[in-house]
Amino acid sequence: MNKSSVNYDVLTPVKFLVRSAEVYPQKTAVVHNDKRYSYAQFLDRVYRLANGLRARGIKKGDKVAFLCPNIPPMLEAHYAVPMIGAVLVSINVRLAPGEISYIVRHSDAKAVFVDNQLAASIKPAVSELTDVAFYVNICDATADLPLAGPEYEDFLAKASPAPMAIEVDDEYQPITINYTSGTTGLPKGVVYHHRGAYLNSLGEIQEAGMTCDSTYLWTLPMFHCNGWCFTWAVTAIGGTHVCLRQLSAPEIFRLIEGEKVSHMCAAPTILIMMLSDPRAKEFKIDHLLTILTAGAPPSPTVIEQIEGMGANIVHVYGLTEVYGPHSVCARQPSWGKLDKEELARIKARQGVAYLTALYLDVVDLATMQPVLRDGKTMGEIVMRGNNVMLGYYKDEETTAKAFRGGWFHSGDLAVIHADGYIQIMDRDKDIIISGGENISSVELENVIYRHPKVLEVAVVSTPDAKWGEVPKAFITPKPGSNLTAEEIVEFCKQNLARFKAPKDIVFCDLPKTATGKILKFKLRQKEWEGRDKKVN
Repeated sequence: MNKSSVNYDVLTPVKFLVRSAEVYPQKTAVVHNDKRYSYAQFLDRVYRLANGLRARGIKKGDKVAFLCPNIPPMLEAHYAVPMIGAVLVSINVRLAPGEISYIVRHSDAKAVFVDNQLAASIKPAVSELTDVAFYVNICDATADLPLAGPEYEDFLAKASPAPMAIEVDDEYQPITINYTSGTTGLPKGVVYHHRGAYLNSLGEIQEAGMTCDSTYLWTLPMFHCNGWCFTWAVTAIGGTHVCLRQLSAPEIFRLIEGEKVSHMCAAPTILIMMLSDPRAKEFKIDHLLTILTAGAPPSPTVIEQIEGMGANIVHVYGLTEVYGPHSVCARQPSWGKLDKEELARIKARQGVAYLTALYLDVVDLATMQPVLRDGKTMGEIVMRGNNVMLGYYKDEETTAKAFRGGWFHSGDLAVIHADGYIQIMDRDKDIIISGGENISSVELENVIYRHPKVLEVAVVSTPDAKWGEVPKAFITPKPGSNLTAEEIVEFCKQNLARFKAPKDIVFCDLPKTATGKILKFKLRQKEWEGRDKKVN
């Protein structure tokens, strides 16, 4: 049977804005400081940006890069750029100048929009980026024009507000390229398509429980997996975007109260930042707030404490290569009978596949066969379905390796329980094999997090002459706690097999990504520098 306009329509999240502007024209779509845009105004600004890009020669397939925090222009780009068939490249705002220039060059960006406060990160490389046709300055926080090019609001004002057709005729047409952090080499460009972005957005709406009354606070960077597709999901449901230029616990608490925020996403380190603020002890949420968390597996202790404020934690799991979340620790009716500690422990699992994802398994690394559902046998998490990337931009070899056996290989080691819920035990490179015994760094971290004097922790392997490698813990104590290494070792021995206790402990601040994920690879790399890792 042939498809026709009667029974088929190309799936693209760009259409979400057009619909919401028709259904909720006067409803507040975007909040940023003292500015509030209705859905009609939001669409008007998007049309102007799209027409402005087209007038400057940007066409279907061209790449448009944005180096911008969580403010309205970044949100508008998620609609205007793909509306004309171009591809959005959202750049991590915390990268070094060399990494940023590499991404602009590698992505073949024809236009670059830069927030003024970030201009120093790209200005030295402008003369070398010869393929960039023009720059636009986003003067949200300052008024100067550090790069040769127009100011963003002036760019919009001079552009036509005329509605335009959405230039998407193939669901698998690229919509964005998101660059990984480059922890194992140069950043890789992960290519998303319109179909995947559309379906993953609907998945977020369902799993987060969003409605047209939802107010979403932008604590998750929009450059990270396009904000896990919430850039499109919030708009699809007719919710309100609350923009946030810079993260701080006081500002998060203020906006949760003042804007009656109903939804937000945050890595565990952001939750820890909130818990560390003096106001956290007495802060109580007087309305329903759902917080989706992912990144490093959250500790049950952090989940329990955040829910003690009155929030509801939803644990999701995924990677850049699958548009952000692919699985969710879906709540079961029977969980209502559990005490707070047991419930937090259950919620720390990565769970089951999203309805819009469906395909998720844990397989033996050698045979690719599913492991036993016994909660003990470890294997690698693999995924497939609508929300798996098209591939890595200009890197067929790495794409083929990631897709071997007809699945996307996550690199995460996990077990699968009898109820079908997966639980991450480690990254494949983070598992510690000490004297032939497997030690999960995540399991050890979760125990250490339970210590009342611990703020943050990361566990990695360190060389050992006798055992090959042993666990080493890097800990940030709570301020004024006077925590000692002996306390931690004894606490671990009381709560785990004694051989799993860390053999060395360092008290320090932990290195992190722009999204708050602890960079364990940097800690591990320093431990093994100049020494070959030889483990039986």
